[in-house]
Amino acid sequence: MNVLVSACLLGLSCRYDGQSKGHPLAGDLVARHTAIPVCPEIFGGLSTPRPPSERRCGGVFTREGTDVTAAYDRGAQEVLRLARLYGCTVAILKERSPACGSGKIYDGTFTKTLADGYGVAAELLEKNGVRVLGESQLEVFLQECREDSL
Repeated sequence: MNVLVSACLLGLSCRYDGQSKGHPLAGDLVARHTAIPVCPEIFGGLSTPRPPSERRCGGVFTREGTDVTAAYDRGAQEVLRLARLYGCTVAILKERSPACGSGKIYDGTFTKTLADGYGVAAELLEKNGVRVLGESQLEVFLQECREDSL
């Protein structure tokens, strides 16, 4: 199965702070599936490192107040294009991110406060029929796949 995966979870240093967030189960994921690495922020033209951003008022803004919504929208469209190109029906994305978060994201105050919501790319994927899971759901996803193959 082809699966979209936040590139930072695969160990690529593409986060806003120039770091990665390699997931301990990434090796299991790539051993069983074809992982398509994605980073909506980079696909949208933002640099690494870059100022931290959060969603608020229908857009995405840096801590300094710069509106970066267009870059996030552009990146989300590119991620959706890859999902369609590779026939991906599942995405494993970085939780709480303004691009990739699913269910809970930072609330736009830069106080580490979480609110219900989705990142721009996660929301677009969901609206287009791609199942979006956060990295905390990776173990359950791998178990589901094992059970399906029995």
